[in-house]
Amino acid sequence: MKDIERFMVAFLDNGNNVIETRTMSEGSVGQAVVYPREVLKYAIACDCRAIILAHNHPGGSTNFSPEDRALTQRFVDIFHPLEIKVLDHIVVGGTRYSSMAENGEIPHQCNSKANYEVIALGEAAVEENQDSFQYTHSF
Repeated sequence: MKDIERFMVAFLDNGNNVIETRTMSEGSVGQAVVYPREVLKYAIACDCRAIILAHNHPGGSTNFSPEDRALTQRFVDIFHPLEIKVLDHIVVGGTRYSSMAENGEIPHQCNSKANYEVIALGEAAVEENQDSFQYTHSF
């Protein structure tokens, strides 16, 4: 379905084989709330060694927004100390996609220590939930 934004994660083993894929969030046309705590919970439960992040842009754009980049860096900051690699972040728009890894843009180092505070992405109001990202796109 392309009418709402979805955020998905693929959890991979040592050989980069998919253990499980999971839709972590379904939102509206321009936003989805992502809970890093939930992603971390599934990563630990399936004993993964790497993850691939993916989401769609209902408006059809395959460009990475500053919010997409910030979200990716935040996941690297969370998972790097646990020796879980963030291999890629893919954005799908219509029948096209863009890959941070293919574009050489995936961060490989932590910028800061892991934190689970709310990050305001885009123009939406931030909920007072310390375990979520407000993930927003303007179309």
